[in-house]
Amino acid sequence: MQSAVDIWDWDFAWEVLPDIVVDGMLVTIQVTVLGSILAYALGLVLALLRRSPIRIVSTITWLFIEFIRSTPLLVQVFFVFTVFPTFGVTLDPITTGVVTFGVHYATYSAEVYRAGIEGVPKGQWEAATALSLPRTRTWTAVILPQAIPRVLPALGNYTISMLKETPLLLTIGVLDVVGTAYEAGSDAFRYVEPITIAGILFLIVSYSASLLVRWMERRVGIAAR
Repeated sequence: MQSAVDIWDWDFAWEVLPDIVVDGMLVTIQVTVLGSILAYALGLVLALLRRSPIRIVSTITWLFIEFIRSTPLLVQVFFVFTVFPTFGVTLDPITTGVVTFGVHYATYSAEVYRAGIEGVPKGQWEAATALSLPRTRTWTAVILPQAIPRVLPALGNYTISMLKETPLLLTIGVLDVVGTAYEAGSDAFRYVEPITIAGILFLIVSYSASLLVRWMERRVGIAAR
C-alpha cells in the first residue's frame, strides 16, 4: 500500500508550481481575454447583421451562426490550424486559439445580444422615431446602452466557458495550464502533483469569475428596477 508521501511529493509540487502558474496560466488568460474581446465585438456585429433589413445579409449571417454553433469547437481548431495553410493562411497556435475561440463564442454572443436588443421596450424605439433620431444615433444612444448591460452576465458566463475550453489547444501544441502541467509530469514521470495543481488553478479562477458574474447579475437587476 502506498503511503501519502509516495502519492504526493510536496517538494516536487513546489518545484513545478511556478512554471504552471506563470507560464501555463499566462497562456490560458491570454487566450481567454483576447478570445473574449474578439467574441463580444464580433458577436455584436453578427447580431446587428442578423437584424439587417436586407434579407440576403440576415440570411447569410444566420447560416454562418448556425454552422459555427453546430460544429464542434475542436474540429474548428483543427480546421483553422491545418486546413487554412492550404489556402495560404498560416496562424501560430496561440493565434489559432484566439481566432477560433473568438469566432466560435461570437456566434453564441450574437444570440445573447439579439435577446438583449429585443428586450428593449418598444416605447424606446417609438420615442427615437418620434424625435427623428438618425438610425445610427438610435442604436448608439438609445438601444445599445440599454441592451448591453442586461446581457453582460450571460457574456461573462461564456468567458468562463472559454477559460475551461482552453485545454483543447493542447492538441495543436499550445501549452496552457494543463499542457504545462502535463509536460512537467512527463519530465518527472509524476502526474499527480502537476495535474492536481492545474485543476485547483482552474477552480480558483473559474470560481472567482463566477462570483464576478453573480455580482454583475445583481447590479443589472438593481439597475433594471
